[in-house]
Amino acid sequence: MDAKDILGIIPKATPQDKKPRSQKDSHRKPDGVSREVYALTGGLGPLMPSLDASHLKRRPPSDKEKVTWQWLPFTSSARADTLQLYHWVRVVNSIPPTGDYSFAKYNKSVDIVKYTDEEYEKHLTDPMWTKEETDQLFDLCERFDLRFIVIADRFPSSRSVEALKSRYYAVSRALLVARAPSPGDVSGHPLVKESYNMSQEVERKRALSMIFSQTKQQERKDAEILAEAKRIAESRMLSKAAEEAELPVDETVGPESTEKAAIPVESVSPSSNAQPTTTQDSASVPASLRMLRVYLRTHALDQMVQAASTSAGLRTTKRVEQTLQELGIHLKPKVPTKAVCAEHLELRKEILTLLNLQKQVQYKEAEASGHNDSSYVETPGTPKRSHRGGDQDRPFVIPDSVAFGGERVGKREQKRKAPGRYSEAPPSPPQSTKRARKLKASD
Repeated sequence: MDAKDILGIIPKATPQDKKPRSQKDSHRKPDGVSREVYALTGGLGPLMPSLDASHLKRRPPSDKEKVTWQWLPFTSSARADTLQLYHWVRVVNSIPPTGDYSFAKYNKSVDIVKYTDEEYEKHLTDPMWTKEETDQLFDLCERFDLRFIVIADRFPSSRSVEALKSRYYAVSRALLVARAPSPGDVSGHPLVKESYNMSQEVERKRALSMIFSQTKQQERKDAEILAEAKRIAESRMLSKAAEEAELPVDETVGPESTEKAAIPVESVSPSSNAQPTTTQDSASVPASLRMLRVYLRTHALDQMVQAASTSAGLRTTKRVEQTLQELGIHLKPKVPTKAVCAEHLELRKEILTLLNLQKQVQYKEAEASGHNDSSYVETPGTPKRSHRGGDQDRPFVIPDSVAFGGERVGKREQKRKAPGRYSEAPPSPPQSTKRARKLKASD
């Protein structure tokens, strides 16, 4: 922009100045890019520079390191002699590796205990073994690293592998115990904790040899016997489960039985004259436990207690638990054996029966107190009742709350306790007139 443009003095363009716009100047859509993407980006380059795939396969120039392989001698600390061997070694920049042989670290040896003549005479004597044979055994054990198959092959006398093992471990265990300050210090050592049993080892190898020496026919016969035994066991288990599902289970067997109180506290009627009874519905093992087949006895006990709690009610269950705590009995047995769980369930039944009896007694006392409060007091105009006939079977009981002259003691307190009772005041005149008219009409 110059001064002419600012002042607005722009020369008119002539037709010759206009040049036709060629199509070559327009940007061409590159290959592999969709038209929509090219319209959105306008042909801009990617944010991340792209790398050629051929550059990824190139290795960095190793001008600093020059690796060669050379045939060089070596020595090993695992060997007691000075034998010198050769092997191919990777050499970097013409510098051979130094240090011990790389596989020398795998040369491990067993620490064999040593004993003196005095220790042998004092702790290691055995009538079946001489000192020369014991010395030869320990020398071979140290030489062949407790490979008792090789030791038995190299041993001068004819001793079995089990006998050699028994003698070696017996001597080692005796030395450990003798050299320890106290027996408790070496009680956790494997040689002392797990002693070698020669007879068991002989029996184990005999059983293995019998199995390995079986023919194909014997193996097939054994497999058939095992399959038949498994089938019989499964059929017996199924029949037992079916019998348990059909027949009731005795409640004295164990915690598999459930108890139900047929007279819960909430369902006792105040006006019922029947004695409280507790009916027990013998139930079979729960279906959930039959499906498990193997379960904890405490789990079964919890299910039985829950079944009894649902039938008795939450309030009664809390009272049962409170009674158990008052008696100093745990809510769950500490030793849940079959007999203990059965006795625990029986105790819960007895507590439920006791609570039901207490509730019945309370209702009976409430009925008696209500009947005594509802008895009327004789007035001067009331005819006397005759106690002959049917009234002789019902003896009249004078309540303690009524005084000799017809006056009541503790009138206000008994009004609160017994709401339904007759009035002590004489009847009103309208009521007496109405009763007289009814009697006259009947006459």
